[in-house]
Amino acid sequence: MAAAMEIEVSADDVAYEEDVLRDPFRLSGWLRYLSARRAAPPAKRAAIYERALRALPGSYKLWHAYLTELGDAARALPVTHAAHAGLDAAFERALAAGMSRMPRVWHMYASSLLHQRLLTRARHVLDRALRSLPVTQHHHVWPLHLRLASLPDCPAPTAVRVHGRHLQFDPDHEEDFIAFLVSAGRWRDAAQHLAAAIDDEGFVSVKGTTKRQLLLDLCGLLAQHPEDVAGMPVDGILRGSIRKFPEEAGVLWTSLASHYARRGLHGKARDVFEEAMTTATTVKDFRMVFDAYLHFEHAMAAAELELCQADAVDVQDCWLADRDSTDLAMARLERLLERRPELLNSVLLRQNPHDVQAWHERAKIFHKDPARHAATYAEAVRTVDPAKATGKPPHTLWLALAKMYEDRGSVGCARDVLHRATQANFTAAEHLAAVYCEWAHMELRHQDPERAIDLIRRATTPPSIEPTTHAAAAGGEDVRVKLHRCLKLWLVYLNLMTTHGSLESTCAVYDKMHDLGVVTPLLVLDHATLLEQHGRFEDAFRVYERGVRSFKHPHADAIWEAYLTKFVQRHGKSRPERVRDLFQAAAVYLRYARFGEDFGLASRAMKVYVDAASAVPASDRLGVYEVYVARATELYGLLKARDVYQQAIVGGGLPDEGARAMCVGFADLEIVLGEVARARALYAYAAAFTDPKVYPEFWKRRNDFEVLHGDEGTFREMLRMKRTMAAVARDGAGARVGVIVVLARLNVPAPRVMNPRESGNEDVGTDGVPPN
Repeated sequence: MAAAMEIEVSADDVAYEEDVLRDPFRLSGWLRYLSARRAAPPAKRAAIYERALRALPGSYKLWHAYLTELGDAARALPVTHAAHAGLDAAFERALAAGMSRMPRVWHMYASSLLHQRLLTRARHVLDRALRSLPVTQHHHVWPLHLRLASLPDCPAPTAVRVHGRHLQFDPDHEEDFIAFLVSAGRWRDAAQHLAAAIDDEGFVSVKGTTKRQLLLDLCGLLAQHPEDVAGMPVDGILRGSIRKFPEEAGVLWTSLASHYARRGLHGKARDVFEEAMTTATTVKDFRMVFDAYLHFEHAMAAAELELCQADAVDVQDCWLADRDSTDLAMARLERLLERRPELLNSVLLRQNPHDVQAWHERAKIFHKDPARHAATYAEAVRTVDPAKATGKPPHTLWLALAKMYEDRGSVGCARDVLHRATQANFTAAEHLAAVYCEWAHMELRHQDPERAIDLIRRATTPPSIEPTTHAAAAGGEDVRVKLHRCLKLWLVYLNLMTTHGSLESTCAVYDKMHDLGVVTPLLVLDHATLLEQHGRFEDAFRVYERGVRSFKHPHADAIWEAYLTKFVQRHGKSRPERVRDLFQAAAVYLRYARFGEDFGLASRAMKVYVDAASAVPASDRLGVYEVYVARATELYGLLKARDVYQQAIVGGGLPDEGARAMCVGFADLEIVLGEVARARALYAYAAAFTDPKVYPEFWKRRNDFEVLHGDEGTFREMLRMKRTMAAVARDGAGARVGVIVVLARLNVPAPRVMNPRESGNEDVGTDGVPPN
C-alpha cells in the first residue's frame, strides 16, 4: 500500500521534509509540500498524502484532494482495473476517519460506484449516506438516488422504491414519480398516484400542470391499459371525476366506455355510452361521446362481418348457420344514426328547458309518430315557463298542439287545448290574443262563425273591476286585464263582423275601438269608406272629424287628405265657407289655394300663398314660393311674378340656398324680358353670399351670363367679386360685399351675406358684417 511505500527524497524535498517533520500536525506544511510536488509521479504524491493523513486523519481538505486525485486517475482506466478497488478502499477509510458527515464525500463515493456500474453497492452507500447525514443535507444525496433508479440496469422494483422514498422526502416530486412510473410501464401505480393527486385539494403542481391535464392523463391510462389497472375502482374514479370536472364529461365518459370495451365488456361499454348521451349537457360533450359510440359500433359491426365471412365456408351448408349477430350489429348502428337528432335535441333542452324553438324541433323529429308527437308538445307546455321562454313565443307550443289535433280530425281536443291555453300565465297580452285569434280562425275553418264571433266578443270585453283589483293586489297586472286593448283581436273582430255581420254591428266595433283608443288612421279611413259605400256621407264626415281629433301630425295627414278631398267633391260649391274653415284647420295652404283658384277666388288664393310662406318651416318655403311664382305668372302675368320674386328674396325668410335659387330664377325671368341690367344686379346680389368653392355651378352660370350679355368691364368686375368672396370664405374676415349695380327701380335693399349658421363661418357678426 502507499502507506508502506518508501519514497526517494531528493535535495529539493529536504526543506519540505524538515518542515513536516518539525511539525507534522500543521496542515499548511503538508499543503505546501503537495503544491511544490504537483508534477511528481502519482505514487510519490500518494505516499505524501498517506503520511499527511496519518498525521491529520480528520482533515477534510486532505481527504477531498486525495480522493479527487485518485478518482481522476481511475476514471481513465477500465472499471476492472485495480485502481478502482483502491479508490473504493480509500473512500471507506475516509468515511471511517470521520468524513461520514461530509455530503461531498458520499456524493463522490456514490458517483464512482455508479461509474463502475456497481448498482447494489452504490444503493447501499447511498442508504448509509442518508442514515449518516442530517435531514437538511439529504438533498445532496437524492439526485444520485434518482440517477441510480433511472439507469437501465436498475431493477424496476428497486427504482420504484427509490422514487417512492424520495417522494416521502420531497412531495413536489409527485409528477416526476408519475412520469417515471409511466415510462417504466407501471400503469397501475401511475394511475393510483394520478388519482391521489387529483383528489388532493392541496396538491399544487411545480411544473404548472393543471388538474384537468392530470385527469386527462389518468383517463388515458385507464382506457388504454385496462388489464394492468385491474382491481382499481375505475368506474368510481371516473364517475367521481365527472362530478368534479363537469366540463370534461365527454372525455371522461369516453374513457370509461373505452376501458370496458378493451376489457371485452361490450354491453357495459354500450351502457356507459347511452348514459353519457342521456346526461350530456353540452353539444361539445355529446358530439365527442356520439362519435366514439359510432366508432365503437362500426368496429363491432366490422368484426361481426369479418367473423361471419371467415366462418361462411365452414357453416354455409349447416342448418345452424345464421347471421343474427351480424344483423343485430348493423341494426344497432342504424338505430344509433337514426336517434342522433333526438339525442342532440335532448342536450339542448337540458341546457335550457324553456327553449321554445328546441321543443318545436323535437316535435318535428316525431312527426311520423302521432303518439310521441302529441306527447312532446304536452311535455313542452308543462315544462316551459312563459316568463323564461326563449327562441319563440311560448303560445306557439299551444297553437301547434291544437293544430296537430285539428289536422287529425279531433276538433274537440283542439278546442280543449286552446281553452287551457287561454288559462296559461303568459307574460304578454299579445300572446294570449294570438291564442284567441287562432281559435277563431279554427272555428271559421269548420264553418262555425257564430262561435268565432262570440269567442272574440268575450275576449274584447273589458274586464270587471274585481279581476283588476285582484291582479294589482297580487303584485302585478294579469295579461287578461290588458287583453281587450290588443289591436290584433279587434282586427279579427272587424273581419268577422264585416264578413258575417251587418253594417250596424261593424260600425259598433269601429266605435268601440275609438272609445278604447286602439283605432289607427287606416282604420278610420276604412270606417269612413264603409259608410260612404252605403251612402251615409254625413256619418263618414263625422268619422273623419273624430279621426283628426284623435291623431296629430303627421298621423292625421292622411285623414285630412281624404276628408278634404271627399268634402270638396261633395260640398265644394255649396258650402265654400265650411271648406275654408276645414282648410284652415288642416293648415293645408296649397290645397286651399288651389280650391280658391278652382272656384274663382284668385285673390284669396294669392293671400293663401302668402300665409303659407310665412307659416311653413324655413326649409319648406322655397317650394311654396316656387308654386306661388308659377300660379301668379299664370293668373296675373310677369309683373306679379316680379313682385313675388322680390318678396321672396327680400322678406321671405328664405335660407341662403333658397334665396340663391330665387335670385337665379328671377334673373332668368329678366333675361327673357330683355332686362339684362336687372339680371346682372340679381346675380351680383346672390354672389354676395355664395362661396365659389362650395357653389361652383352658380359662378359658372354667372360666367356664362357675362359671356353672352356683358362686356370686358362687367366680366372683370365679376372676376373681382369672385376672388373677394373666395378670400372672405377662406380667411373668415373682410369688408362687407355690397351690390355692384343696383337699379333704383328694382328697389332692392343692401345685399345679404352668408348666414353664419349655414356657411359654417362663426366669425361673422350678428348684423352680417365680419368683425374687425
